[in-house]
Amino acid sequence: MAQDDGTVVKRLQQEDSFERETFEGLDLQNVDLGDKEFYRCTFLNCELQEGRWKDALLEACVFQGCNLTRANFNAIRLRGVRFEGSKLMGIDWTGVAANPEVNFEECGMPYSSFVGLGLRQTSFVRCVAREANFFDMDLTDADFTSADLTGSNFRGCTLTRTDFSGATGLVLDPARNKMKDTRIPQDTAMSVVHALGMLVEGYHAKTAGRGGAKKTGAKR
Repeated sequence: MAQDDGTVVKRLQQEDSFERETFEGLDLQNVDLGDKEFYRCTFLNCELQEGRWKDALLEACVFQGCNLTRANFNAIRLRGVRFEGSKLMGIDWTGVAANPEVNFEECGMPYSSFVGLGLRQTSFVRCVAREANFFDMDLTDADFTSADLTGSNFRGCTLTRTDFSGATGLVLDPARNKMKDTRIPQDTAMSVVHALGMLVEGYHAKTAGRGGAKKTGAKR
């Protein structure tokens, strides 16, 4: 690590508040940033794996090309935060402070867990969120355009006007989620229809009627 980088890391550990600063190419793995406050700061290509952010405040901050795998976001306050092209694997977002304001774009976030959060109007555009859990959430007006949701679970969610256009691997159970004006891909729509006990002509194979095929011929 260069001396300048070492000085910056030392400042991050010793000082409490940072404003309009750019942190680039830093190795901050396992660093404790709890109780720190960041205003309009940018993190570029930083290694932040397993970092601890308990009770930290991030306001109008951007993370670009960062690795935050298994970061601990317990009680973190997120206000107007954007993650772009970053790795967010295995993060449990359940413990973040109430009413987070956050958006994700082209992020890798497999094995993430979102439980009981209000993420209205949140963007997950072009994110890879495989095997993620979205439970008991308000995702009204959220945007999952072109996201990879293979193996992910949505349960107890409000999906009013949620946009899943172009999403892949999306499976939704209408009996377990509140859906209204929800925009979903055709394949997902067919699975939803099938879950409701209906078949779409030209898409689902015909099933044999009760008693099998109807016999024809003259009566004797």
